[in-house]
Amino acid sequence: MSETLAAHPDQADAASTLLQRILDPASRPNPYPLYEMLRERPVWEEPDGVYVTGRYEHVAGLIRDPRLSAEAPSTSAGPGLSFLQMDPPRHDRLRRLTNRHFGPPNDPDRVDSMAPALELAVERLIDQFRGRGQIDVVSGLSYPLPVTVIADLLGVPREDEPRFHAWAEAIVQATDRDPRQPRSRSEGAERAFQELGGYMFGLISARKGAPRDDMLSRLVNDESPEGPMAPDELIAVSVLLLLAGHETTVNLISNGLLTMLRFPHLMERLKHEPQIAPAFVEEVLRYEPPVHFTSRTTLCEIEVDSVVIPEGATVQLMLAAANRDPRRFAAPDLFDPDRRNNQHLAFGSGIHACFGAPLARLEGQIALRALARRLVAPRLAQDPPPYRFNPSLRGPRELVITVDGVVD
Repeated sequence: MSETLAAHPDQADAASTLLQRILDPASRPNPYPLYEMLRERPVWEEPDGVYVTGRYEHVAGLIRDPRLSAEAPSTSAGPGLSFLQMDPPRHDRLRRLTNRHFGPPNDPDRVDSMAPALELAVERLIDQFRGRGQIDVVSGLSYPLPVTVIADLLGVPREDEPRFHAWAEAIVQATDRDPRQPRSRSEGAERAFQELGGYMFGLISARKGAPRDDMLSRLVNDESPEGPMAPDELIAVSVLLLLAGHETTVNLISNGLLTMLRFPHLMERLKHEPQIAPAFVEEVLRYEPPVHFTSRTTLCEIEVDSVVIPEGATVQLMLAAANRDPRRFAAPDLFDPDRRNNQHLAFGSGIHACFGAPLARLEGQIALRALARRLVAPRLAQDPPPYRFNPSLRGPRELVITVDGVVD
């Protein structure tokens, strides 16, 4: 049996476990010292029977292990479930059908071809910063950019974007709560889910037999041997594409800019060497990942480094702790855009690796490169900034900066 995840007595209330301290909103600005403590042992067991691991070797192995399920024990097997919470073979079919119209092999240039439109969208958002000495980059760029991008990708009419935006915001805000509180979905979020689902169904119905140049049309009119998806599957996939991609990209851009503001030499380097943007974003993803952990459930008894985890147990895989494991990364607490072999786990791994990672990467590269080039003497108004409550989707709730101007 593994040792209980007890906190070090000289650093915290002895009644709190280390995982409870990680989940505590007070730890959100800097959970990394807690992750360092977490890595002292390969596996920890919480008093409630949850198992936690933060070493790279174990997280990387378990996240790909078919003996662990992405479906929570209470997950319904009914229709409309996102494939993020499905196991094979249901997961494989829906992901394969979706990917046919998002990337290789059917549409290999889909993401790369979006670069000019992304650059234009970023430049227009930064243009709105002109004449303002103080800017909240989250509300001004990090949030609206991915919502606009995914709306265009799916084929949401521009005139409907305010409604689309409002539903997305209500759903996202519902996840941004104190994790110590009950996990039931709020009435407002439930209503937003229902309204968004109904709206997407209307778009899906309109595209049946009358396709346009958008992803919804391709999904609805798919003629593959496996397709098409059922209406409830189409709704679930379209809502997933909106929410999952949006969540990670907001944090990626905000965390990247925050890191550059804390280390101005990094902003200067990206400004003068824009070609390093891809490697720069990979290091942001390792150093300050947009998702800090994910959960799995054991389908059978498994053993991890001599620790036996029983069947049906919840396992928390601490991605952010693994990304700074000194057993895998040299000088892990140093931001190094020249880092070699940067196989971080920010987007997960295996069959559940983040579906929208290529698009999130491209958005992050374009946004951070433009911010580094165009902001004049940007400075943090508050450090640390206020963070979201959500311990897994970790990022600033606001990122207010002062600037001396915005260049062309």
